[in-house]
Amino acid sequence: MAQVTCSFCGRSKKDVDLMISGIHAHICDKCISQANQILTEELKTKSKEAAPEFKLVKPVEMKKHLDQYVVGQDEAKKILSVAVYNHYKRLTQKKRGKNDDIIIEKSNIIMVGETGTGKTYLARSLAKILEVPFCIADATVLTEAGYVGEDVESILTRLLQAADYKVEAAERGIVYIDELDKIARKSDNPSITRDVSGEGVQQGLLKLLEGTHVNVPPQGGRKHPDQKMISINTENILFICGGAFDGIHRVIGNRLNTRQLGFNSVDKAMEKAGIDEENMLQYVTAQDLKSFGLIPELLGRLPIVTFLNPLDKETLKMILTQPKNALVKQYHKLFEMEGIKLEFTEDALDYIVEKAMENKLGARGLRSICESIVTDAMFELPSEKESSELVINREYAEEKIEKSKFKKLRVA
Repeated sequence: MAQVTCSFCGRSKKDVDLMISGIHAHICDKCISQANQILTEELKTKSKEAAPEFKLVKPVEMKKHLDQYVVGQDEAKKILSVAVYNHYKRLTQKKRGKNDDIIIEKSNIIMVGETGTGKTYLARSLAKILEVPFCIADATVLTEAGYVGEDVESILTRLLQAADYKVEAAERGIVYIDELDKIARKSDNPSITRDVSGEGVQQGLLKLLEGTHVNVPPQGGRKHPDQKMISINTENILFICGGAFDGIHRVIGNRLNTRQLGFNSVDKAMEKAGIDEENMLQYVTAQDLKSFGLIPELLGRLPIVTFLNPLDKETLKMILTQPKNALVKQYHKLFEMEGIKLEFTEDALDYIVEKAMENKLGARGLRSICESIVTDAMFELPSEKESSELVINREYAEEKIEKSKFKKLRVA
């Protein structure tokens, strides 16, 4: 009987772990493994050469999508839509060829807005329509290299995970960095001590925002120090940053010379200049952010500065009822799953909004107040078979709030 050997390498059946036989040929497991590596490398090369297809979502369509989830903030939504649309076009230009004399530069964005106005929610809603990898990173956990915390490269680790570890996809992604104001420089004066989670992190972000090759630990650098690094080029990654920048309205006021010496209750200079004191953020500039504590090098890499308006009563009420996943709709769904019809009266909604304005927590405060009102009903009604309808009016809401922790809240 003839000895079975591999038709590719000539190894006999006894020298290999597995031999696969065809009609007139045989192949061993070692040749299969080697052929698979060659195929993977060939496909990777072809995927780099092939231009990825993008669905160019027009800015107007993108804003309409954001309108379904976020109430108001038209200026911020408009700027975000244009920036993301230009990001798509920039990627398309990169793949068409190198003959263009005019190279479109990316326009990183910084959003300034009070807590609860929808900065992070805008970013999350944006992720629903994008066809590029998208991730949200938190600047508060970042520290200067060599200290306890996360390195700035961990931001790209999250993007790489969102792209299923496909480097080519990650290199055309979008990153939202939240709480940027928490890494502001602690003092305008240079110090002999290190600003580990402030200026040091800002300097670390410079290379990411500008565009360079960064060695990224795919599983987080400090937990797995021996892992193989992955090189990512950040030149085509769009960065959107957001922060509350609490107290920046005073910086803006000082720049606009709206404050006068003395005890005048009416600011005549502000009235004369036609400045809206209730919404000082609309006048924010890169100069104000520099005074707040962001270094000029970082601001130079975030050329577009936009703002989010503070929420008034009308906007808060719309947030309660209008978006696709509005709070009232969520509670309707929860009670509907128990076979109970829920209804909020207009005066109850007005009362919830009034309490939210008192607490000054923005849209986040609405959830806490609503929970205090409906918790008792959600606890008792599922066990009562005869219950089929619940109407929450102002009296019911006031009664539940009086029993809750909100009664003790006194906002100065």
